[in-house]
This record gives sequence, C-alpha cells and structure tokens, in this order.
Amino acid sequence: MANGVLIIDKPQGWTSMDVCAKIRGILHEKRVGHGGTLDPMATGVLPVFVGRATRAVEYAVEGKKEYLAALKLGVITNTQDTTGEVTETRPVQVDRAALKKALAAFQGEISQIPPMYSAIKIRGKKLYQLARAGQEVERTARTVTIYSLELLETAPKGFPEEEDTWYLRVVCSKGTYVRTLCHDIGQALGCGGCMSALRRTQVGDYGLEGAVTLEKLQATADPAELLVPVDSCFAARPMLVLKSHQAERKVRNGAVLTLPVPPGDGEYRLYGVDGNFLALSQVKGNKLTTIKSFFEV
Repeated sequence: MANGVLIIDKPQGWTSMDVCAKIRGILHEKRVGHGGTLDPMATGVLPVFVGRATRAVEYAVEGKKEYLAALKLGVITNTQDTTGEVTETRPVQVDRAALKKALAAFQGEISQIPPMYSAIKIRGKKLYQLARAGQEVERTARTVTIYSLELLETAPKGFPEEEDTWYLRVVCSKGTYVRTLCHDIGQALGCGGCMSALRRTQVGDYGLEGAVTLEKLQATADPAELLVPVDSCFAARPMLVLKSHQAERKVRNGAVLTLPVPPGDGEYRLYGVDGNFLALSQVKGNKLTTIKSFFEV
C-alpha cells in the first residue's frame, strides 16, 4: 500500500487534478491529493499526497511558495495571463529603474482581488464558470503576503525572451495569485501587464531539487520508491519519540497521554518506539494530544 508524498515537476498544459488522476493509475491508489493548485500554463513543484499521507495536504498548502514569473507589459487580458483574450494593449515606456521602484509597493502585506478566472466559489459557483458564461461578479479583496519580490537580470531557463517582458522571483503566502500580481504591477506602471510564464520552485519544504517528472515516474520499475515519507511535511517541527509500547497503544487509540518529562508546549512530530511516524501532536503542560494521525488504522 503506497503512502507518502511525490514531489512532481508538473508539465505545462496539465491541470493539477490531471496529475493526480495519472498518479492514481500509476500507483493503483485511490487516495491521492495535491498541495496547492497550479494553473495549466504553469510548471514546477506540485506535492502530491498518496494514501494515508493525504491527511497532510492542508499543511503543505499553508507553507510559503516561491515562483519564477514572466511579466509582460503593455498587454491586458481577461485571465491576467497570456492564455486569455487580449482586452487592451498600451505603449510601454518602462525601464528597469521604474519597474524596481514600482515593485517596492508590492512587498509585505498587500491586498489582492481574486481574478474572475479562478476556482474560488461564490454562491456555490466557481468564478471561472461564471466568467466563461460572460458574467463578472464583485469579489472581496484578500490580504496576502509577498515576502520577497526580486527583479531578475535574465530570463530563467526555459522562459521565452520577449519584448517588454521582465522576470521576477516571488516568495509569497498561500492564496497569492501571481498573475494578479503581474496585472496589478502593470496597472501601477500605467501600461498594463499580464503573466506570460510561471514556474513554481518551492512549496513549503519541497523544492525542485527533489522533484520528478511524470515521465520518470512512469519509467521507474517501482514508482512507490520515489515517495517521500509524509513526516517530511512537518520537518520544521521538533521530533518527539515515545518511550514505551504502552504509550504508543494509547496514542493509537486516541487517548490523551500524560508525559512524565514534558518537552515544552508546542507541536511535535510524534514517533513510536520503533521509529515509525505516528502523528502530528500537541503538547500543553504534561498532556499530549493528537492533532492528526498518520498510521494506518
């Protein structure tokens, strides 16, 4: 039975759900979910959780994300990227200094209005469904955090080099739309803009250096060998190992555990006597409770 995380380098043209469907077939496992949607035009890091590990999806989504993006100035589209219909073109008179100055206003906590072409639901309907039906509805602005916004010197590998196109490295919080960021930067510059390429290089602790392509996954004799243990999702949390099988049995039965030597309040990766990962747990005082278990029931 397959359990763990596959760090996929998502190809262009695939939806995140397409990737999950493919992995279900390869691993013969129904329980498959992804940590953080990537648009079809985007490539890069897509953590895919398999088996019991699907219980960790929500924690992967919470982590910081890093992207490489191409900002095409002078073009405005209905999707805020180059896959959409061009609604307006404007002349561009922007140099590197002007762009760097504009980027300064988009760092830290910023407000974003989600694009119409997104999977956010309003009154039970996804926004992109309304947009395809020719409807535009009012959206509530959301606060997101841009931890870093860097103007690159050259186009990243694999990115098209085009006129009036600049290249960015973005480190941001969950819920950030990089194409909306590109659109808003274009508006601030007065010439408009959209996103023409996107590659995600990091999701939480998962980076491109550990990612595999779908081709490699299919070509591997035992694809389950490429699974990363689910506790990797909680690498930033300290480890706590139980000292007895009796304590482990209590945890497996959902009981609150009294710790003889409390390690300090906080969240811990909890392991059994034999080193097997059991749960994400919470310690308060001398009491240990399970937040989410990851052992097979």
